[in-house]
Amino acid sequence: MSFEFPLPDVGEGLTEADIVSWKVAVGDTVTVNQILVEIETAKSLVELPSPQAGEVGALLVEEGQTIEVGTPIIRFGGSDGGTDNAGASAPAVGETQAATEGGGDAEGGATLVGYGAKAAPSKRRPRKGAGVAAPANPSQAPAAQEAPAPAAAPAAAAAAPAEATAPATASAGKPLAKPPVRKLAKDLGLDLAAIAPTGSRGEVTRDDVKAAASGTGAAATAAAVPSAGSAAASAGAGSSGELEERIPFKGVAKMMAKAMVESAFTMPHVTEFLDVDVTETMAFVRRLKSTKFLGEDIKVSPLLLVAKAVAWAVARNPRINSCLEGDEIVVKKYVNLGIAAATPRGLIVPNIKGAHAMGLTDLAQGIQDLTALARSGKTPPADQSGGTITITNVGVFGVDAGTPIINPGEAAILAFGQIRKKPWVVGDEIVPRDITTLSVSADHRVVDGEIISKFLADVGRGLEDPTLLLA
Repeated sequence: MSFEFPLPDVGEGLTEADIVSWKVAVGDTVTVNQILVEIETAKSLVELPSPQAGEVGALLVEEGQTIEVGTPIIRFGGSDGGTDNAGASAPAVGETQAATEGGGDAEGGATLVGYGAKAAPSKRRPRKGAGVAAPANPSQAPAAQEAPAPAAAPAAAAAAPAEATAPATASAGKPLAKPPVRKLAKDLGLDLAAIAPTGSRGEVTRDDVKAAASGTGAAATAAAVPSAGSAAASAGAGSSGELEERIPFKGVAKMMAKAMVESAFTMPHVTEFLDVDVTETMAFVRRLKSTKFLGEDIKVSPLLLVAKAVAWAVARNPRINSCLEGDEIVVKKYVNLGIAAATPRGLIVPNIKGAHAMGLTDLAQGIQDLTALARSGKTPPADQSGGTITITNVGVFGVDAGTPIINPGEAAILAFGQIRKKPWVVGDEIVPRDITTLSVSADHRVVDGEIISKFLADVGRGLEDPTLLLA
């Protein structure tokens, strides 16, 4: 007997995910909690553990595919599941019910809490090549075959025209092909529309692309004798294909775009700016680095003092650390400090929980851990939720200031610009000083100009004299 493991919702209302890489292969024997696959959600890379022990019978989805939650991704049990998903037979009804009612795995292995078979069978898409399910008991074969026979013929007849029209529908628009096949064609510089598909559903296969690249087979013939319409399309692609790049809009980038649109068009943003003399802060940072006062492995940067100054200023201006929920303004008496992080997968905003209660050592360690996890692409969804106020360090890109968009669920975000030597009036003299520009965008529904101004002034005051932050 076999058991199919569907893509679970790993949290935060996940609806779909991309299969990044499989960590197991067909025929492998796995244990409970062994990592099966790495997926990419709208927020992070996630490794899925095995819900049970047993043998891998089939990998039901390929790397690069985007699938919905609940879609079976792997089958356990090699005796009746086979090793090729395209030719696998559907499990017998008796076996499916036994696995469902038993609540455990069909091979008798341990089952991970939170996974395993559900009380109601999940709805699955029909797999290519799947036929009538074999009966669990051979003695039931005649009865099982006689009953559905009259209805099977009309169903098959109805299915035939639908399958026949699939290639025509695909050819009229974007050619059918799986993501890995599209990538292969792109890498080889081939136009999928000019390749004759040989897949059973009218899709372009990997072999079709390879044949087109080598100049052999039906793919080469189709490419050599295109129709008038495809010739014009190919000419246009040839003239501009090398001048354009198409990047899939999904995952983290799509989720962040949705959040920014929601924020920009629901919150009336107001932004204020302040130039600050951070000469004393830079001197303090140099002392902390040279003395290693915070620890041998702790990295100290100006961002640490900015984070401390924000937490200090929030305590003096608690209204800035709030949000609007319905007809109420919720003022939060804790600081979950978000740090906007640019990663190869897009912008994310993980936050340091309880930053208001942290000393410099804990805060520095929190920033260090948060940054390392963000760069690895494995920041969990829990670390990206529950933020109360955010810092974005645009200075690392050589930018003086900006008008940042507020993270949804918060009331303010502070942008920290680059630190530059500038002439500054000290007493009656003009001297070179370390100067930065701070800017705060705030939700004008929740806070007014007085609160924003006082908060920004306090952040600046704390950076001008960092000893205030230690009081």
